[in-house]
Amino acid sequence: MGLFNIFKHKDKKTKEKYKLGLHKTREGALASLNEILSKSSKIDDELFDSLEEIFITSDIGVDTVIDFIDKLKEEVNHKKITNPIELQEIIIDKIFEIYLNGEIVNANLQLNKEGLSVVLFVGVNGVGKTTSIAKIANQYKKLGKKVLLAAGDTFRAGAIEQLSVWAKRIGVDIVTKPAGSDPSSVMYDAIKKAKEEGYDLLLCDTAGRLQNKVNLMAELSKMKRVLTSFDENALCETLLVIDAQTGQNGMSQAKAFKEATDVTGIILTKLDGTSKGGIVLAIRHEMGIPIKYVGLGEGVDDLEVFDIEDYLYGLFADFFEE
Repeated sequence: MGLFNIFKHKDKKTKEKYKLGLHKTREGALASLNEILSKSSKIDDELFDSLEEIFITSDIGVDTVIDFIDKLKEEVNHKKITNPIELQEIIIDKIFEIYLNGEIVNANLQLNKEGLSVVLFVGVNGVGKTTSIAKIANQYKKLGKKVLLAAGDTFRAGAIEQLSVWAKRIGVDIVTKPAGSDPSSVMYDAIKKAKEEGYDLLLCDTAGRLQNKVNLMAELSKMKRVLTSFDENALCETLLVIDAQTGQNGMSQAKAFKEATDVTGIILTKLDGTSKGGIVLAIRHEMGIPIKYVGLGEGVDDLEVFDIEDYLYGLFADFFEE
């Protein structure tokens, strides 16, 4: 069953949230896509060149687009398709296949079924890391989990204050130390408290300075050693937070952090604020890292667990307009 049929059975509220959140991409880089397919009289190299340009402009990434166009051509030749409008469904299916890459991609956080789960958040300053931590804390608190925050970005006093304000607002506990303290000492105090007082989930902020890779690796490794010294199985995820509006610069950040630490998932913030929402596909295809959450608004409930089907609906909703 193609995705065209699957879309019909998806939750309408979530579909509409993605549709609204991705409107800048749909009305920007992808705006001419449907028109080109509708007005083209045949499928030829000129049409494929136009499609390639559109998808590269949407920040899907050159390597990803080339791979995608090659697969599109193979499908056209295999099925002997001649009507350009029939490419609508194939485009969606092929992008879906590229994202999955033959795997079952689970966007949910992989937490321990029993005992404490720790999630480490990394990323440069200004990407929405602190806010993302708070939003996830709020989600799990609503699920009945006992949540603790660790303000590990001790190099920026504003980060400590911001996370403390969020903790108070959503009603969860937080461990802080004065600005300038060793981040690993915050991790030590936080996991000690979490273990002794029976918390379910510990969410840890880290410094947002994009240092050289050697220093970054050393700092993150030290934090991990402290966290796992209490419980070697406690650290479940290391999430990299990227601002979708930074486009290919976000890809550079992803590569730097992937080299420095074991990134298990991506949080892509401010997806609603960019016209280049194709960065989702570039990250997955080039880095092999799944997207765990996407930011589709400013509200505390606007950080959504990533759903590739809803995402594709948001990108190509114009295909379904009557």
